[in-house]
Amino acid sequence: MNEFLPHSIDEETDFESRLLGDVKAGFPSPAEDIHEKLDLIRLLVRHRASTFFFRVDGVSMVDAGMDEGDIIIVDRSLNPHNNCKAVCCIDGEYTVKRVEIGENRIRLMPANGHNSTYKPIEVTSENDFIIWGIVTWVIKKI
Repeated sequence: MNEFLPHSIDEETDFESRLLGDVKAGFPSPAEDIHEKLDLIRLLVRHRASTFFFRVDGVSMVDAGMDEGDIIIVDRSLNPHNNCKAVCCIDGEYTVKRVEIGENRIRLMPANGHNSTYKPIEVTSENDFIIWGIVTWVIKKI
C-alpha cells in the first residue's frame, strides 16, 4: 500500500438500501417483492469505532481475492491469528499480507503465485512491527 489512507466509520455513517431477495445462480426465477431494508454498514461492520476502509494498491494479494483498487474492511479490535489477512506496519511501511504466526516467528506472505517478485517478509526482532488490523471483508467491482 503506497498510500495509507483509512476511512473510518462514525456513528452517523449509514448506508441503507432495499434488499430485493435472494437471486438464484442457477435457473432464473421471477423477481420478488422487497423483503427488508439492507444496511451495508450493519452487515459489514461489527465494531464501528475500530473499523476502517482501505483501497488496495498493488497486486501482491490477488490470489487472496484482493485486487488492485478493491476496498478492504479492516477491524483493529480483532486478535490476529495464524493465516489471517491483515494490514501490518513494518519499519514504517504499511502492507496487507497473510500473516503466518509460528513459534518464535512471524512471516508476511504475499498471495500472488503468478509473480515471483513478491517474496515472504520475515519479521525479526530488529523490525519495528505491528499487526495494525484484520481484514474482514473485500469489496470489489466486477
